[in-house]
Amino acid sequence: MNDVNTQIRSVSVLAKILALASAMSVACLSSAQQSQEEAGQADVRQLIIGEWVINDELSDNSDDQVEEAIREGGGKVARRWFSKRDEDFYRGGPPEQELYDRISYDDILSIEYAAPEFVFIYADDYRRVFHTDGRRRTSTANSFYAEGSADFSFGNWDGASLVVEARPRDRGFTLETYTLEEGGNRLRVEMVLEPSSFRAAINLTRIYDRAN
Repeated sequence: MNDVNTQIRSVSVLAKILALASAMSVACLSSAQQSQEEAGQADVRQLIIGEWVINDELSDNSDDQVEEAIREGGGKVARRWFSKRDEDFYRGGPPEQELYDRISYDDILSIEYAAPEFVFIYADDYRRVFHTDGRRRTSTANSFYAEGSADFSFGNWDGASLVVEARPRDRGFTLETYTLEEGGNRLRVEMVLEPSSFRAAINLTRIYDRAN
């Protein structure tokens, strides 16, 4: 009987040792994965800085996507029997919709980053300032917004992607996901734009190449 009890205790001790070793292995693996993710994010935060130029061949046509949203929302798009649609046909709405125009039509995007603050600079020195430290509202660098309500954006990291949400002045919504490709030389932006005047969202993918 003593031999049996001794064997039972030995098996129990061995089981505890194996369980502890397994837990330590999982913890080490989790810590290593976390370290890799943090290192990856650090690399992305540096690589995303710079000037980006639109790649029209790889990007969706913004006007086409706007028309698709209009149709999906039950609206009608005018037929053009003999004339070609002007470029950037749907650009240029009311001032409170300027943010939509900037992110969906401007050909140049310059990105600056000093943790936790991002500055996105579009054409005409239009500056968009937001943070990734959890604060919900930010001020822009544009003096144009010194009076009245302002657009505001906030961002967070989802793995190696930067996810930015915005609340434009028209009380609409945008969701943008920025991901580096081609070894950091290409920037993919997938966005969902929901102007308050639209009944359906505009889904748009824009691809930028690194300048120089």
